[in-house]
Amino acid sequence: MQVQDLMTHDVTTVNPEDSLKKAARLMADLDIGALPVGENDRLVGMITDRDLAVRGLAEGCGPSTKVRQVMTPDVKYCFFDQDIEEITANMADIQVRRLPVLDRDKRLVGILALCDIAVSDDPEPAMEALSGISRPTDGASRMPVLPVT
Repeated sequence: MQVQDLMTHDVTTVNPEDSLKKAARLMADLDIGALPVGENDRLVGMITDRDLAVRGLAEGCGPSTKVRQVMTPDVKYCFFDQDIEEITANMADIQVRRLPVLDRDKRLVGILALCDIAVSDDPEPAMEALSGISRPTDGASRMPVLPVT
């Protein structure tokens, strides 16, 4: 099975010059947590709800701040004709739950999310990816232990 068999084809993008408010509004309206950032028909980044909170709000950025200032420019992606098993292994290695999908001309054609794979006829690759994605990167639990007050 190939990525194109499972990916979501209808993808909304945001421009790097758009405001954080516009990106947040799109995420809310679409009930999603990540948007590809496109410029001149090319993928130039990703912005997530976490980027909005951690790089935006926590750093004092306002709603008119440009997406470019808080987006992740180092985008991991896959190609539409790659094998799902290869991609899920890669998702586990790099610990991501979704990847933009590009054609061989490197134009955005979709998004592949872990949930797309999980609801397929063979959810085994999704389980393997999730086990890699969920592993702590430093060998310790990611959840901090807070003192009881």
